[in-house]
Amino acid sequence: MAVQFSSAQRAVAAGVASAGLLVGAFALGTARGSAAPAATGGAALTAATAPAAPAARITVTGTGTVSGTPSQLALSMGVQTSGASVATALREANQAVRSITAVLTRSGVSAADIQTSGLSIQPNYSGGSGVPSGYAVGEQISVTLRRLTAAGSQISAAARAGGNATVIDGVSLNLSDTSALLASARARAVADAKAKAAAYARALGRPLGPVISMSEAPPAQPFEPVPVAAGASSARSAVPVHPGTQQLSVTVTVVFALG
Repeated sequence: MAVQFSSAQRAVAAGVASAGLLVGAFALGTARGSAAPAATGGAALTAATAPAAPAARITVTGTGTVSGTPSQLALSMGVQTSGASVATALREANQAVRSITAVLTRSGVSAADIQTSGLSIQPNYSGGSGVPSGYAVGEQISVTLRRLTAAGSQISAAARAGGNATVIDGVSLNLSDTSALLASARARAVADAKAKAAAYARALGRPLGPVISMSEAPPAQPFEPVPVAAGASSARSAVPVHPGTQQLSVTVTVVFALG
């Protein structure tokens, strides 16, 4: 049996079909539009987070060593006295130190180079008794002698001035000005580091690039003396002074780029 539609029914059906087509087209376009940005965004994220290859570099250390002749002498000396009372022992020690100081000053030592460095007062006991049998006094001074040619005579004169109470604890020879020596040692340390880096770069078949960073280790203290020829003094009674030489080293760590 054939089905017939009126003109009004045919119009309604056509409208429904057109609406369905429009809805389908809109859904398809939306799906395509949302998928494209997602794919694009994923590619951009991957490119941004990809790790970059680290730049090639080489780290070396260089050492520069120089020698210098000491120009001053540090003297540690003093006196030791004893007496039946503290006052007696202290008076004798004070007098001996004054005599030593006066002799050093007359020999050309500046008052600024003579410094009190110690004082001790102790009781003496004998025979197991708990009562002191006397007292011992010690006084120490530190002296800087800046003329090595006269240092031997000055030490001898100071010892004679203190008499039998004189005590000398030790001497040390020092470099008074290390600025020029340090500059030379630094230049040698940098040259040493550069030569090592260049040798390694050649072995690797890579060109040596610029310096990325450099640091310096502090020079070791005290300086180690290296004995050489003795110094001279005209006074026959003078203490012989042998200045020798002392070494000063600088170590640097340098980071170079590799081409």
